Amino acid sequence: MAAAKPSSAAETGPPSPTSYTTSRSNKTDPQLFSRTLDYLADMGMAKPIPKSCDTNGFISHFYGSFIEVHTVQRGSIHCTFSVKPSISNVYGTLHGGSVGSLTEMIATACARTVVAEDKELFLGEMSVSYLSGVPTNEEVLVEASVVKSGRNLTVVSLEFKLKKSGSLVYLAHATFYNIPIARL
Repeated sequence: MAAAKPSSAAETGPPSPTSYTTSRSNKTDPQLFSRTLDYLADMGMAKPIPKSCDTNGFISHFYGSFIEVHTVQRGSIHCTFSVKPSISNVYGTLHGGSVGSLTEMIATACARTVVAEDKELFLGEMSVSYLSGVPTNEEVLVEASVVKSGRNLTVVSLEFKLKKSGSLVYLAHATFYNIPIARL
């Protein structure tokens, strides 16, 4: 078996929790193995996380900083965000994971407009239809609305459109479980 390791401590810094050793089966093509590891290294595999990013709530604050809320009504939220390089992929478009994170955040905020404060929301299911890529520096309008909300379940629908043209780029649905907060 062949192993892949970072080449030197000078290049990678001190060992981190993301340090890796990878084994290759003798049945795996060595070129495929090498290309795969090179791709993952280009994507940041095993690079240390900056201390400023390794904090509780960092991701929520990070994605929240992109959202500008325009309208909040019972069962509805309208907001925009700009696609910055930090949330884009290597192809220069909004990263799919960023779409998922923004969807969850906006859907939760929308559900909160109808669910009582004494209940916690747990995301049970989320789906996103990626209809078109959004280039970096474009502005996206998000319209979120509650489709149904009952005692135990809330469903939110979201439409993501390019602000310039109104073209639909993503459709999403999120289903939340409404659970009473335990009192001790």
